[in-house]
Amino acid sequence: MQGWIKKKPVLVGLTLVCAIVIIILVIVFANNGNSNKEQAEPRATKAEEPVINGEGQGAATTGQDYLEMKSDTNVIRIDVIRPDAIRVQVNPNGVAEPDTLIIANRDFDPVGATIDVSSNPAVITTDQMKVVVDTAKYSMTVYDHNDKLLIEQPDLLVGLNGQIEFTHDAKDSMYGISGYDATEGSDDGIILGDTEIVSGGKQGHPGAPLVWSSAGYGMLVDTINARYYNDNGKVSFKNLSKPSAHYYVMVGNPTSIMSTVSAISGTSPLFPKWSLGFMNTEWGIDEKELLQHVNTYREKQIPIDSFSLDFDWKAWSEDNYGEFRWNDKKFPSGSSGKLKETLDSKGIKLTGIFKPRIHVKTEQGKYATEHGFWWPNKKNYLDYFSKQPVNDLNFELPEVRTWYFDNIKKAFDTGIIGYWNDEADEGYTTEQFINMQKGLYEGQREYSDQRVWSVNRSFYLGAQKYAYGLWSGDIGSGFQVMANQRERMLTAINVGQVKWGMDIGGFQSDPEPENYARWMQFGAFTPIYRVHGKENMQRQPWYFGEKAEAAATEAIKLRYQLIPYIYSYEEKAYDTGIGLVKPLVYDYPDDPNTQNLVDSWMFGDWLLVSPVVSQEATKSIYLPQGEWIDYFSGKVYTGGQTIALKVDLENWSDIPLFIKKGAIIPTAPVMNYIGEKPVDVVTVDAFPSSSETGFDYYDDDGATYGYENGQFFKQHFSVVEESAGKYRFSTAAPLGTYTPEAKYYLIKLHGAAGSLVTSNGADMSKVQDLSQLNQLSGEGWTTGKDQYGEVTYVKVKTGVSLSINVTK
Repeated sequence: MQGWIKKKPVLVGLTLVCAIVIIILVIVFANNGNSNKEQAEPRATKAEEPVINGEGQGAATTGQDYLEMKSDTNVIRIDVIRPDAIRVQVNPNGVAEPDTLIIANRDFDPVGATIDVSSNPAVITTDQMKVVVDTAKYSMTVYDHNDKLLIEQPDLLVGLNGQIEFTHDAKDSMYGISGYDATEGSDDGIILGDTEIVSGGKQGHPGAPLVWSSAGYGMLVDTINARYYNDNGKVSFKNLSKPSAHYYVMVGNPTSIMSTVSAISGTSPLFPKWSLGFMNTEWGIDEKELLQHVNTYREKQIPIDSFSLDFDWKAWSEDNYGEFRWNDKKFPSGSSGKLKETLDSKGIKLTGIFKPRIHVKTEQGKYATEHGFWWPNKKNYLDYFSKQPVNDLNFELPEVRTWYFDNIKKAFDTGIIGYWNDEADEGYTTEQFINMQKGLYEGQREYSDQRVWSVNRSFYLGAQKYAYGLWSGDIGSGFQVMANQRERMLTAINVGQVKWGMDIGGFQSDPEPENYARWMQFGAFTPIYRVHGKENMQRQPWYFGEKAEAAATEAIKLRYQLIPYIYSYEEKAYDTGIGLVKPLVYDYPDDPNTQNLVDSWMFGDWLLVSPVVSQEATKSIYLPQGEWIDYFSGKVYTGGQTIALKVDLENWSDIPLFIKKGAIIPTAPVMNYIGEKPVDVVTVDAFPSSSETGFDYYDDDGATYGYENGQFFKQHFSVVEESAGKYRFSTAAPLGTYTPEAKYYLIKLHGAAGSLVTSNGADMSKVQDLSQLNQLSGEGWTTGKDQYGEVTYVKVKTGVSLSINVTK
């Protein structure tokens, strides 16, 4: 009995413990039941308090625009950075690797996405996309806002192995990753191949860890190099440069995808306005010849804005930092600044070549050796020009970049105000060229408020934020080489390089006169308009005979007439990432005829150009849906068809150029160089359609970075045919603090000879003809005719919000 009494407290304790356990279990089961009931009602997360769904494997944590999952100690995080884009990070042990130089922006405005984790799979929704995430299987599926399936990622955890996989419809056209180097075949056009090396390390080659489709999606991977494979709709990125996978998924049309890519990787700063004109590059030139060329351009009134000098301008291989200073024998007025003064008076800017190497047996070479500036483990080698030993600088080192620009300052002050960066491509990492120009960009930004300009021989995404242009390398001559430059330009644009040019005429050999003339016409409709040839080869128009000179001169003058139009797209590239030239698939992604079309492209939003690149008697041109107007003859074509144009084989004078119905195109008088005289009146050609269309006209000082602080002028134009015989042209209140040179717009409303014109409801005064209107010191209007038919001319002040109504 006493034994039982001794044991009784123990039994009572056990009984109480059991009772407590039972109560806890009842509560847990009850809560689970309530939780299951709650799952029937989806709920959005609140930004102020993270929501956790489950525990351990497959648990999802969400908050303001993000969802996070764990697998053991590894973390997968999905951030909604824009309504049309997400960022995915697969981090081993939860540690995020630093961004590469591709990424410029990690901070985005809140999206306010709906993230529903009340059941598995979790669902992320914006007004432009839906992302379904299986938090147990670690898979992800992306849809557009209409629930169209775009891509599937069956296993996000492969990112822990430095790779990414997704599937898509095998019928989708794919773009991006890689353009073409200077010499490889380009028969694939602009369609991406099934196997590609992700890099930017060959001459002329543009690359990006970016793949996108006209079907409405894209993926940008944060990696410096990789291998890309596409096996019948199963895409994989392998051998990433980081141990984890960091990437972005975008949805939308090609324009919105590329704009998002720009928002992530950085937009291109505005080039100086002079760089939009014609450029003459030459190897094998001295001061006397340079001035002769400049004077001949001016005497013949062939517009030109700049010369770019090859090895000749430098004291190459000489001591006392010869790679960075003027060659006083060839350019005796260079180092004093007198040559700069002379050329400034003639409206000519100078740019010069820069190399990644310096001579080792010099003062500067000794300094580089003492400070460890050389490319790792690279042996000295003979320079092909000087025949002296050289080695290459390692621009990955910040101290090298600073030292390099510090030694350029004197040349910059005496006239070399742009950088033609050469030969930092093959044999280096993808980053060498980017870092070289990064040093020049950052150095000049700290030293001067003058805008930076550069052209470089390869491109990798991220470089564009350093005022970085690309040219297609040391190409040959001939019609086929010229024709092959079209896909080189368009594929460069497809990987984010909107500033592209080429050696017009070819570098390796001299072109025939007809080839030169046609090439000059082609070049007038590219972002960077420059000629170049090998040592002692001439590329001035008058060297190719009267017919070629006449055709080339007209092409140059047309380019200069369009400078207000072109410069507005220079700003648009900075603002949105979408530049002057677009493949037709950007604007017509659903048209099967545009998917791999290289023969034509959009020059801005309103001009379609299809340069003559062969010696055939006719040229076939596909015009997409809409109405198209021949720029020169005014003939109207209905889109959705291929037309055949007769080619001028006699004088080579024709450029197939078409205006899209609805166009608004600002132009200016042709000058010998940009800024030669103030532009008092900007002409605005408007071709109204039944749907309202628009254009953002832009101007600033053209030279400094004041635009970053609001010192610009931007005014939106719109035009519409409201009903039969009734038209409206509107100018919105301008943005920015800059006062433009132009005091008036001369609006040319095509298709109507007005009988009544009002401005903000008040009748405007009519004058007899266009000549009187041009001489008028104030506002007014008149009618007339041109190659497009009837025109109503309206002269109004700039910088004012107006609604101009024209009644036939």
